[in-house]
Amino acid sequence: MWTKWLSLRRWGHVFRRIIPLLRSPRVPLHEKLLFAIPALVYWVIPDVMPFIPIDDIAVTLLLMNWFTARAERKFGV
Repeated sequence: MWTKWLSLRRWGHVFRRIIPLLRSPRVPLHEKLLFAIPALVYWVIPDVMPFIPIDDIAVTLLLMNWFTARAERKFGV
């Protein structure tokens, strides 16, 4: 499992696919918001609650990975 998370090939795929997936008309807006809203909220919340141990970038990367896998599987984009 950890080899998948640490794989440069996997993260390269995520970084290449995230923008096209967010721009794709085949992916509905509500699916795109499932990625964007939690990422934006988490970028604001730690400023209010500074003692959360997870970094903003780590949460955004996890959400990117989840959204990419979900959109490709669900919509075949």
